[in-house]
Amino acid sequence: MKKLQPIQPGSIIRIVSPAGKIDKKHVMPAVKWLEEQGYTVKLGKHVFAQHFQFAGTDEQRAADVQEAFDDSDCDAIICSRGGYGTVRIIERLDFSKFLENPKWLIGFSDITILHLRLHNLEVPTIHGVMPRYFFDDIGEPREDLTSMITLVKGEGISYNVAATEFDRPGAASGQLVGGNLSIVNSLQGTKYDIDTAGKILFLEDIDEFLYHTDRMVHQLKLSGKLDHLAGLILGDFTDMKDNESPFGQTVHEIFAEAVKDFDYPVCYGFPGGHDKKNLALTFGRDWELEVAKSGTRLRLV
Repeated sequence: MKKLQPIQPGSIIRIVSPAGKIDKKHVMPAVKWLEEQGYTVKLGKHVFAQHFQFAGTDEQRAADVQEAFDDSDCDAIICSRGGYGTVRIIERLDFSKFLENPKWLIGFSDITILHLRLHNLEVPTIHGVMPRYFFDDIGEPREDLTSMITLVKGEGISYNVAATEFDRPGAASGQLVGGNLSIVNSLQGTKYDIDTAGKILFLEDIDEFLYHTDRMVHQLKLSGKLDHLAGLILGDFTDMKDNESPFGQTVHEIFAEAVKDFDYPVCYGFPGGHDKKNLALTFGRDWELEVAKSGTRLRLV
């Protein structure tokens, strides 16, 4: 993996909208806060554009991302939101100049597509909070934000997670990879697919039917994605839905059944994803995972 320079006061941060449309009121407070910390913030020309559900046309969104990629002075790129649409522009993007001057890419949800692409290009990325969720209800920076800033500043971090009845004890270390389950699953069999062998896989999702989640988990298992993991971390699965005729298993039960024949450690309920806390994770870097009956510890190596 390439080593990225930590950001510091004076660093340039670009904000782009690769997917869904977003209102200024959800971005500008974050811009103000970043500038107060000493960073220079540049907004993509089409950050607030609207084309049906998208932040502008495919051409506009791709142009903003490409400009950010090609900016040799830029130190980090924060995606304004997820939603849907990054898959529509991924083939339009040229990563050659980005690889000459790699920089942090920050986001989650639909941004998983960029995480996976950059992972295969050996560039670490940060699965972390986006501008709309920087602050709590009284306008104070959330732990999501402080954890993300800690990582882009190149500092170490360690998380402690409460135990659940499904946790499988054990210890592992390896590169962290993953993101949104639906996106990871949708890219199987494409050139953006990832090799999970020997790695710690992180997964989260939102607003999915339980039967559909079960199908995606079984597809991961049938494709061998779950066979040779170093460890598995399950984040938040938010606002999950069921049919009138119940599926009969929770998300944790679905995963527990799928990985019962393996012996790697599994952490359930890591506060990451679409819920009230989305602690930042660096994909492509090595982490140590320790799952015990008393709880889980995850530490950036």
